[in-house]
Amino acid sequence: MKTSNSGIVLLAKRPGRTSFSSLFTIKKALHTKKVGHTGTLDSFASGLLVVCTGSLTRLSSRITAFDKSYEAVICFGKETDTLDPCGEVVRTAELPTFSQFKKSLEKFSGKIMQAPPAFSAIHVNGHRASELARSGNVVQLPKRPVFVYKTELKEIQFDDGTAFSSEVFAYSADCPDFAGRKVLYARVMFEVSSGTYIRSLARDIGIDCSSAAFLAGLLRTTVGKFQLQDAAGYSFLPDFSIKNVVESLEIQKSENSGNDESDRILLEEIPAKLNFMTPELAEDCGFFSVVLLKKYEFQFFNGRPLNFKFFKNFTENPDFSVSGGEKEVQFAVFSEENVFCGIINMNKGRLYYGYVVPKAVEV
Repeated sequence: MKTSNSGIVLLAKRPGRTSFSSLFTIKKALHTKKVGHTGTLDSFASGLLVVCTGSLTRLSSRITAFDKSYEAVICFGKETDTLDPCGEVVRTAELPTFSQFKKSLEKFSGKIMQAPPAFSAIHVNGHRASELARSGNVVQLPKRPVFVYKTELKEIQFDDGTAFSSEVFAYSADCPDFAGRKVLYARVMFEVSSGTYIRSLARDIGIDCSSAAFLAGLLRTTVGKFQLQDAAGYSFLPDFSIKNVVESLEIQKSENSGNDESDRILLEEIPAKLNFMTPELAEDCGFFSVVLLKKYEFQFFNGRPLNFKFFKNFTENPDFSVSGGEKEVQFAVFSEENVFCGIINMNKGRLYYGYVVPKAVEV
């Protein structure tokens, strides 16, 4: 059996827990100290964490750059300094009408300019913006381009407490006229580019519809081709709805000690769901795959200058042009026994090493 703990773990983070404690759970389950996250989630948020372990931690920055999908619950009428439920209210405004909200939501599509939250990990003059903001400094981060590929309204709750799913208000011929009703909460699905802040989207949508808003709840559902439903702990996630998010806001949750039955099951589930690097997983990570011929393994693992003849696929696959181009291409290297050996790069028709890893130990 494989004893390597190098791989990719998909973990479903529960609300009320920090991403740091979730990484500790993975370290404990896999008996390793070497893990690399590919984008954390705030403690109030839930959903997909993609975590690289062992030698695959070098892939963390690549996966961080993937597009992502979220479901978000936006609360209207208030804006907090952190733009989430953990902050202090800094502004209040009238609730928007359904018509105002819908028109504003439709504007936030395609390429937009977005100012990141003051409470964020972005560095300003060598300090995190969040550290400066907590110290009482005024932090104004410049706008930057992001891309919103898709926006879909899933659920709405009006100020009288009535709630409707998108199927009702979009398709039912019997539904009432919602246009002038006041919106208190909205659950929205966003597909966005890397670097997009959903907290900022909530703030900007609130401003655009002449109101105020903050992000009350967040669920990350995809990172690139990785899906939340494939993650360890997915069965422990509560249904993501306005009702459940609002109830969680009313109950102040402390960090779970990790001694409940669900954590015991999770410690067993993580090793079972550890994804070892395969050509299929390499494709999900955005790599091409090549096979290292056995007679050239010595040269490869000892850092000898790379040659196209080392690899079977370069001569058999016409898509891998040895003439090259201006754009760098990365390849995942596998042995003839399908063991992951490392990453190589091709640029302008030349090959060079990304990194090399030893073969997984078999016992």
